[in-house]
Amino acid sequence: MSYEITFLPDGKTITVRPYTTVLDAAKKAGVRIPTRCGGKAGCLMCKVTIEESERANCLPPEDKERRKLGAALLERGSRLSCQTKVTGPLTVVVPEDPLKAAVRKQLEAAKQRESDDWI
Repeated sequence: MSYEITFLPDGKTITVRPYTTVLDAAKKAGVRIPTRCGGKAGCLMCKVTIEESERANCLPPEDKERRKLGAALLERGSRLSCQTKVTGPLTVVVPEDPLKAAVRKQLEAAKQRESDDWI
């Protein structure tokens, strides 16, 4: 048995075995999720969002993840990718790196200005 995980915004999909962590799946798919603690729920850098309709497709958070994230973030679908184990197909939203986001926005603005010149 295996499950597909799709990582957004990259759109990369990988098939993994049950109980694989989202962080391990991301590494195998070539999706970068930052972490400093090596997957021990110590740094909070590997936060991702699981779509509400698919939250049942992973094991519920254990105590250390609940303590680190808190109820509010968990209710919004935030999870630590190093602690989230797959039990069904998932769509995982990986936050965009702030520097990449800034560059992307500048490029989009430049492209928009360029297309406005043609009107």
